[in-house]
Amino acid sequence: MFETPKEVKAESSKGLWIGIAVAVLVVVGGGAYFLMGPGSNSKPSAATAPAAKAPSKPADPEHDLRVQSATMTKDRTGTTAVWLVSIENKSQDYTYSKIAYETTYVGASNNVILVNKGTLNKSLAPGDQENSEISDVLYPNGTVWYKFRITGATATAQ
Repeated sequence: MFETPKEVKAESSKGLWIGIAVAVLVVVGGGAYFLMGPGSNSKPSAATAPAAKAPSKPADPEHDLRVQSATMTKDRTGTTAVWLVSIENKSQDYTYSKIAYETTYVGASNNVILVNKGTLNKSLAPGDQENSEISDVLYPNGTVWYKFRITGATATAQ
């Protein structure tokens, strides 16, 4: 009637532990593949990185920097010429900075009234486009037409 109860031991299943170990290995392996696999965004080491290619042609800022639009207006007082200029770098090899420009104001008999030179302290990487507002000079009396052009820039190879 009063028997000592037998202790029941749960038998551990080796199959369960093997299944858990395999699942952990799959998760760790998948994570490692995701982080270091062929589709990762990791940068190549210096030993495997390709050498920078030399530019295919010499820098030509007057050709590479294109004036997309140049509109001249006057400031609020009507005395100073203000240029709204959009410049695009068409080069694939050079970044241009310290962009030199020239504005020319011409009179009725096509005589040049005033030529002004300046520099934009902007940098344009290959393919970039920049919009700038430039306060130029006092607007010359007798101006019939005017123009804006790029005259040079400092080039840096990419």
